Amino acid sequence: MNMLDIRRPSAHVAEVWLNRPEVRNAFNSELIAELTSTFATLGADAQLRAIVLAGHGKAFCAGADLNWMRAMADYSWAQNKADAASLAEMLWTIYSCPLPVVARVQGDCYAGGVGLVAACDVVVAAEGVQFCLSEARLGLLPATIGPYVVRALGEQASRRYFITAERFSATRAHALGMVHELASADTLDGSVAQIVGTLVANGPAAVKASKQLVQDVAGRAIDAALRDDTARRIADIRASDEGREGVSAYLAKRDPHWKR
Repeated sequence: MNMLDIRRPSAHVAEVWLNRPEVRNAFNSELIAELTSTFATLGADAQLRAIVLAGHGKAFCAGADLNWMRAMADYSWAQNKADAASLAEMLWTIYSCPLPVVARVQGDCYAGGVGLVAACDVVVAAEGVQFCLSEARLGLLPATIGPYVVRALGEQASRRYFITAERFSATRAHALGMVHELASADTLDGSVAQIVGTLVANGPAAVKASKQLVQDVAGRAIDAALRDDTARRIADIRASDEGREGVSAYLAKRDPHWKR
């Protein structure tokens, strides 16, 4: 069985399904490598405008595969470092993917799976989903996923859930801002489709530039350098072919070319 099920439901949308339902879509080195390679490839596809990350089976992602964890128990420090660096590279590849990534979270999400969700741009979760940063129960810590989870969950909530390893519901994750949309199991696909449809209807270059803008300005002081940088960015896109087309289409009350 392939560890990923990659689909192209339309010319502008790709779906990446975690395909290890028998182990609750848990990570191992092979899955990590496949995710890294897949998102690097899809991110460079000029036709694509959005990627959906989903999971087959009852769980979205249970974190680390038990057999993989058993093997790691005998690793040297250098082997552990190299292994963790692979996970860190995978998360960064998803987070920095130029295309927007929508997480479809249909089932429980633990440990590294929470990091996977946190690296995405928009998160839609089923109402019954449980999240858990369970590393401390095993005498470990959520280090490689930490930068993404803290950004998505917030510092104060991360303080609690990193150190308690408590489960928290999708409703709680929604209240804290990590989950953007809650849906029933029956309406989950419709909610994802609605968001994807909105993304595809927007200017492709503008969506990429907007994603990059958030990553570049978050947490920065609003100083002269940042003000100049943001002025340059809007001037660049106003003067671009897409920017001119979008404004012209709006004024003429017609669809821009990317929607035709």
